[in-house]
Amino acid sequence: MGARRKARELALQMLFQYDMAGNEPDMIIETFEDLQKSKPNTREFAVKIFRGTVDHLADIDEKIQAQAENWRLSRMAVVDRNIIRMSIYEFLHESDTPKLVIIDEAIEIAKKFGTIKSSQFINGILDGILKRYNLAP
Repeated sequence: MGARRKARELALQMLFQYDMAGNEPDMIIETFEDLQKSKPNTREFAVKIFRGTVDHLADIDEKIQAQAENWRLSRMAVVDRNIIRMSIYEFLHESDTPKLVIIDEAIEIAKKFGTIKSSQFINGILDGILKRYNLAP
């Protein structure tokens, strides 16, 4: 597994904790053992995605809600919701990664952490976000 995939998986796990327990981001970062054991570049990218997603959460959630017309955020699976959130953060704030790579990574992570239907759901939402906000792939 590549360093960026590992970083995205770590970011997802931190977002899950933030979403479910409401712990402070600094506390999550400091106490997440798998993150602390990671290589510096993996840790740095994971923290960047995690903090960036949390910092832009209101804007990101607004975009998700506009796209997922028949789904309230609170009704989405926690894993799916946070994969979508961090992917949108990357779409908007990490221009060095192609949008289609971000979607592919999200789908692969969903296959590992989500349900049987997660990858299709996430792909549909992210593809719609790209089109709705005219974000070139």
